[in-house]
Amino acid sequence: MNRLRAAWPPLSELFIGAPLWGAQMLVSAMAGLYLRNGMETSHVLDLALLYFGGGLLSWPFNLIAGRYFALRRDMETRFAAFFLAMTTGTILMTAFLFAMDYRIFYSRWHSPLGSVIWMFQFVFTGASAVYQFLVLGLGLFLPVGLVCLLATSYALAKRMR
Repeated sequence: MNRLRAAWPPLSELFIGAPLWGAQMLVSAMAGLYLRNGMETSHVLDLALLYFGGGLLSWPFNLIAGRYFALRRDMETRFAAFFLAMTTGTILMTAFLFAMDYRIFYSRWHSPLGSVIWMFQFVFTGASAVYQFLVLGLGLFLPVGLVCLLATSYALAKRMR
């Protein structure tokens, strides 16, 4: 418990970093979408909100996990801890948001809430949405998102002693 308390970030880092990380993921997705097809899609706003929201909502978890694993470590280990936490946390949160949007769309054809069939539908709809995100959506984090990830991980590792 003391380790978690020691790794807890200042509130300013939580509240200032979250919209900044969200904005970086938004820029990354828009750049990836532009490079992929010149932004010729009717879902640009939806994708922008998804990637911004994924970055924004994942930041607190990413920061706390990164700081926890980086605590009292050398620079290389701190960088690796932040890099891993930021990568997995951002992808997982964005995939979760995509799955919930997917779930909302398909819920009109699902069984009543709480039934056994509904539980199977919920699990398999979520799993297929996450799979679809990993196949189609992960590429929007590249190439700009990788640069943002490297720079942010380095800055966080350097800032934490």
